[in-house]
Amino acid sequence: MSITRRHQCGAATAVIAMFVVLMVSRGWAQTPRPSNNDLDPKALAYKLPDQIPWKDDPIGAQMAVLQGDLSKPGLYVLLVKWSPHHMSRPHWHPNDRFVTVLSGTWWVGTGPKFDPDKAVPIPAGSFVTHFSKQIHWDGAKDSETVLEIVGEGPATAIDAEEK
Repeated sequence: MSITRRHQCGAATAVIAMFVVLMVSRGWAQTPRPSNNDLDPKALAYKLPDQIPWKDDPIGAQMAVLQGDLSKPGLYVLLVKWSPHHMSRPHWHPNDRFVTVLSGTWWVGTGPKFDPDKAVPIPAGSFVTHFSKQIHWDGAKDSETVLEIVGEGPATAIDAEEK
């Protein structure tokens, strides 16, 4: 490459870098956030990611209730964020639960014997139904996994591990 050509490439790179810095500093390249006046609250409600209240769960997950009350009858929508290397033990739920894997790989198994080596990977974008009163266990292996769970409350889990 000639010295002239190298100089032109370097100058072009510098101009592009300055343009990107200008866009970011002015807010043009940032994710847009709706202002308070953009949407009618009688038409819809929303929470941006930094407004979702996550709570620690003792089994190595975080949970965020998006809709409903987990302790009462009725529809609920729940986000579950599994930390790497954490899994639930065999259990069942009294009602069907509908699970969408939003990110990561969710590892699931069925039956009363807990054996992580027999867990099956369910990739992001998958949809799973946990049928009521059927024993299963699940969680994350090497990476964080985020699920959306929709169900009918109360959201309870009944231990079913065979020792």
